[in-house]
Amino acid sequence: MLLLTIIQILQVLLNVVWWVIIIQFVLSLLVAFNVVNMQSNFVRSLYQGLDRLTEPMYRPLRRILPQLQGIDLAPAVVLIGIAILTIVLNNIAASVMIGSI
Repeated sequence: MLLLTIIQILQVLLNVVWWVIIIQFVLSLLVAFNVVNMQSNFVRSLYQGLDRLTEPMYRPLRRILPQLQGIDLAPAVVLIGIAILTIVLNNIAASVMIGSI
């Protein structure tokens, strides 16, 4: 049961990271198209906070991925990695459940 608890905690953490990346992506689009104003302290601090959370995940990928005329593929790669990890964790949890019956 301890292994299932750890798997569930990891799944929750991956879900939180997923949503942080999505929110950061949407906010960056809103800033790029001047829908929200970066002069607002709240928007600026939210943008900088999300950037500080996601940049350590993106930095190694940006060194490897090709530059595509301003298109950043790092968030997409991280989201794909999170999806793959979620599938792996689900399969591990299923195999643990089958083994414990």
